[in-house]
Amino acid sequence: MTTFVDRVELHVAAGSGGHGCASVHREKFKPLGGPDGGNGGRGGDVILIVDQSVTTLLDYHHSPHRKATNGKPGEGGNRSGKDGQDLVLPVPDGTVVLDRAGNVVADLVGHGTSFVAAQGGRGGLGNAALASARRKAPGFALLGEPGDLHDVVLELKTVADVALVGYPSAGKSSLISVLSAAKPKIADYPFTTLVPNLGVVTAGTTVYTIADVPGLIPGASQGKGLGLEFLRHVERCSVLVHVLDTATLESDRDPLSDLDIIEEELRQYGGLGDRPRMVVLNKIDVPDGKDLAEMVRPDLEARGYRVFAVSAVAHMGLKELSYALAEVVAKARADRPQEEATRIVIRPKAVDDTGFTVVREDEGLFRVRGEKPERWVRQTDFSNDEAVGYLADRLGRLGVEQELMKAGARGGDGVAIGPEDNAVVFDWEPTVMAGAEMLGRRGEDHRMEALRPAVQRRREREAERDEIQREFEGFEPF
Repeated sequence: MTTFVDRVELHVAAGSGGHGCASVHREKFKPLGGPDGGNGGRGGDVILIVDQSVTTLLDYHHSPHRKATNGKPGEGGNRSGKDGQDLVLPVPDGTVVLDRAGNVVADLVGHGTSFVAAQGGRGGLGNAALASARRKAPGFALLGEPGDLHDVVLELKTVADVALVGYPSAGKSSLISVLSAAKPKIADYPFTTLVPNLGVVTAGTTVYTIADVPGLIPGASQGKGLGLEFLRHVERCSVLVHVLDTATLESDRDPLSDLDIIEEELRQYGGLGDRPRMVVLNKIDVPDGKDLAEMVRPDLEARGYRVFAVSAVAHMGLKELSYALAEVVAKARADRPQEEATRIVIRPKAVDDTGFTVVREDEGLFRVRGEKPERWVRQTDFSNDEAVGYLADRLGRLGVEQELMKAGARGGDGVAIGPEDNAVVFDWEPTVMAGAEMLGRRGEDHRMEALRPAVQRRREREAERDEIQREFEGFEPF
């Protein structure tokens, strides 16, 4: 059964925002006390965060569909809906987030690094928030926005200082087991290592991590064997260590040819030419292996490699190798440019930036694209005439109608707001009225202007008393 997965396709869905509430306050002797509909809650985000305790993407391989919770709708009495809960997904250190086209969206390195994979939708405003001096009693509320839907690819690249590369059964797993506390699977047959193994090594004051990459064979860069699947795990390493088998039983192999083949695969994979190399001649505890190591050592040193003859089984030459690796790692860390604090850059929008565009696509069809008009359309309840009129007012204030006129639109032309796959299309008529205006100014209710019954009766009694008093003013007392 698969226990290690380093590449998955994840389908994430953020929570949708809750709808706003259209409500009127009512209580005894106050049947129309004004709008009191609350706002809808915000939808939850889907957040990827680096967790050092997570080492594989296996959970997302079995459950690739993840969704955050929706926001709750608003209620009467000015009660806002509860926000949706964010969905936090822990990922291993070194996870790369890509889109469906293969473009890198985020590179998550370092404990606690996070990335919002899907943004939750904002909640709709209730009619209490939509009330104004001109619109005293809105009979509608805004809908909540839907959350983002994204398909992302998670690709794990091991974060280590040293990478051990070489043929299968060259002794890489044995070497990492004696240099660190790692306990990889070790056996006398090829491809015993099916997953990258990490170990922590302490050499003097330097602490570094070392990775055992599954064995490479000719054609690994084109997908043969396990090479293509795991070559990405050496991309972040500071130094590459060639582990060469000096006691191989295969007659057509020798350390120099093994080194040339692995270097060719690394060259074809690309991006690793600038990494320093070291060579480890393993299995010198075998008599033939020790003799072969002494024969090939001058040729390797002539090529510019630092060569170490070791035996993972007999623990020979390990201390020198450990300190040499620590020296190279420390130098690489010192040469690494220091990270500067992120500068906050504020780019205000231009004064003449309308925030939307109007494009003529076909004869009689114009498309409006922009963050504000598209969001307003998504939040409009088209079954409510007053809400549609409110949308028309907002688009008019934004200047959409003027831009349509400039683009050559005429009455009866089609106008689409939004992308091609999800747009609202209507026939445009300049200064068209939604129908609710026929009842009076939008957002006003003549009932709100009426006096309460008790006040009305008191006013009537006062008027009757004044009338009687005026009638008796013309009579003189006896």
